[in-house]
Amino acid sequence: MKDSRFIQSIAASALLALLAAPALSATAAPTKAATAAPADAFEGDPYRSLPWADMRKEFLGGGRAVFDTRVQVLGPAFAEDPMNVPISVKVDPALGPVQRMVLLVDRNPIRKVLEYQPLTALPAIAFRFKLEQASPVRAAVQTQDGLWHVGGTWVDSAGGGCTVSGATRKDGTWTQTLGEVSGRLFTSAPGNAEASISRLRVRVMHPQDTGLVGGIPAFYVNKLSVRDGKDRELARLLSFEPVSENPVFSFDFATPPDGGVFVVGSDNNGNRIASKLE
Repeated sequence: MKDSRFIQSIAASALLALLAAPALSATAAPTKAATAAPADAFEGDPYRSLPWADMRKEFLGGGRAVFDTRVQVLGPAFAEDPMNVPISVKVDPALGPVQRMVLLVDRNPIRKVLEYQPLTALPAIAFRFKLEQASPVRAAVQTQDGLWHVGGTWVDSAGGGCTVSGATRKDGTWTQTLGEVSGRLFTSAPGNAEASISRLRVRVMHPQDTGLVGGIPAFYVNKLSVRDGKDRELARLLSFEPVSENPVFSFDFATPPDGGVFVVGSDNNGNRIASKLE
């Protein structure tokens, strides 16, 4: 009888230790900058968005992702014009070299907005996009170790930006300006904290049809490459249907590109885009 009670006591102690083990491991404190995704339905997503797990698999190749405050996404709290929502992304240099950036919108019918490879440019970009309804807007940044660092912001909106035609499509003027490129290179004024930063702002005239308006197929700029005067590629951009009509992109460089700037690219119908910017 005593042996039986002794065995039961040992078994009970072992069970208690087993139950306590996960609770102890769960208390491990993450770093301030990056929070690893735990095994839950939202994978640690601060917005607790149900589409996130599938988005990570579809757009990030199922790679490991952490939510990281060093990836800064800035946008309006409320988008008054859902067809032109301004977004800018900037990556803290402490994160190290960036291979590519992917911009995603959880609740858009077309979730992937653009993909950007800074190459020799700084890991920062600004643009405008179409928003169908209030949603998290995310930037996933891949570093050289293959890890994705994800930042985001919440943008509220009355919505409908992806399912209506743009102004130039409605009045037909897009045919007169299709593919025209304009832009300018700006350098910060002396004495500025970012005096070494040069910013290239480029506009491409294009209707940017999403394909979600009856009778109008998808028609949008899908590739842009920024090159210097020696034809060296400085930055590469893949854009998709949600980018706004007549898109404007801003690229940052540590120093002005050598010999001027060339922008080349195409749309999804094969129309070529090419321009030299002084």
